[in-house]
Amino acid sequence: MKTTALVWFKNDLRTLDNGSLTQAMRDHHNVLALYCFDPRQFVNNQFGFKKTEKYRAQFLIESIQDLKKQLERLHIPFFIYFGTPEKHIPELISKYDIAAIYSQKEWTQEEADCSEGVKNQLSEKVSWITSYDQFLFHPDDILMSIDQIPTVFSNFRKHCEKYASIRPLNYVQPKAPSNYFDTQTTIPDLETLGLSTFDKDARAAFSDQGGATTAWQRVNHYLWKSKKLSFYKKTRNGLVGSDYSSKFSPWLANGCLSPRQLYYEVKKYEASIVKNDSTYWLIFELIWRDFFKYISLKHGNAIFQLGGILQKEYGWSNDRSLVNDWINGYTDQAFVNANMLELKNTGWMSNRGRQNVASYFAKELQLDWRIGAAYFESLLIDYDVPSNYGNWMYVAGVGNDPRNRKFNVSLQAERYDPNQKYQQLWLQTTLL
Repeated sequence: MKTTALVWFKNDLRTLDNGSLTQAMRDHHNVLALYCFDPRQFVNNQFGFKKTEKYRAQFLIESIQDLKKQLERLHIPFFIYFGTPEKHIPELISKYDIAAIYSQKEWTQEEADCSEGVKNQLSEKVSWITSYDQFLFHPDDILMSIDQIPTVFSNFRKHCEKYASIRPLNYVQPKAPSNYFDTQTTIPDLETLGLSTFDKDARAAFSDQGGATTAWQRVNHYLWKSKKLSFYKKTRNGLVGSDYSSKFSPWLANGCLSPRQLYYEVKKYEASIVKNDSTYWLIFELIWRDFFKYISLKHGNAIFQLGGILQKEYGWSNDRSLVNDWINGYTDQAFVNANMLELKNTGWMSNRGRQNVASYFAKELQLDWRIGAAYFESLLIDYDVPSNYGNWMYVAGVGNDPRNRKFNVSLQAERYDPNQKYQQLWLQTTLL
């Protein structure tokens, strides 16, 4: 089929195991690629935070820089814009007589609205091909409908482990070079996006760059060089250093790695190094990630609503002074303060820290959990819509926690930071 296709990249910033790219390259003579830095993602949200702040944005910029190199090796022209897809995709269709658009299927509100806005501008001559490409277990393979997704994670996990299969990886071969397409577009920097530049904090537990190249360097380090995967379950609740956990989540969130790629890499590790509770636990975490995606598919906009998917009513507050104290590390809990300062200065926080600061925010301060979720959305390098809002609902008591737990922050600090090493790292002036 000697036609031209456009692959619209979103948070699937890789060329390996990318369903849209694989299908487009298989079915079309020419393939173009597009990414839009959408200005709507860099404005303030309803709670006054930038939707995407400097840490997330810098990781995204680096991921696009790396994707450009990957696409060059495949001889695929890459168009990059600081503008809306609704504007630039119709322009490319008109200019290059594009016959089909391939992209990742979206369902969360803003992302789906953007896709529909593009689709509504297309003529019937342009094919619109979307596919689920964010999952470990594809929706067609879990042997239950979306309406049947369990509320409790363990039920979902057991069902998928028993009945669902995991699809093989997708591979592509380079296209023949073409000089027909003019791709003189540039990748915006932080200042262009309206954000401030920064130097990385030397204390950061996560300091790697975005992009599939660095992602695989991290995979090789964590699995094959250091063999830290063998001890993941024992160390995953750590707080200081780069290797207490896998740190794969930023690349998963941006799609520089697919969950399937990690799954099969762990399986290789189990076959050649060791299979134990720790290797299983990394796959277990990938299933958690899937679970929140399915919860967002099932419940739609309820994941953004105050009552969550349970529609529970609490006496939530939006006291701005309490919110600001939480953000800036001025609460009465040193463990909370240390974690919040790490986030503020690096765009990263451990899983243990996230659970504690979110529980403190929602259940001690009794603040509107959506404010905390929006702040995380702004700063976290590994922000992912379903995981962020799913976890916040869970901790706030309006989501998937059947026991509605509340973290005792003081006891958590004693258990996970008994010598106050982590707190001293981030609260040097108050604890030294």
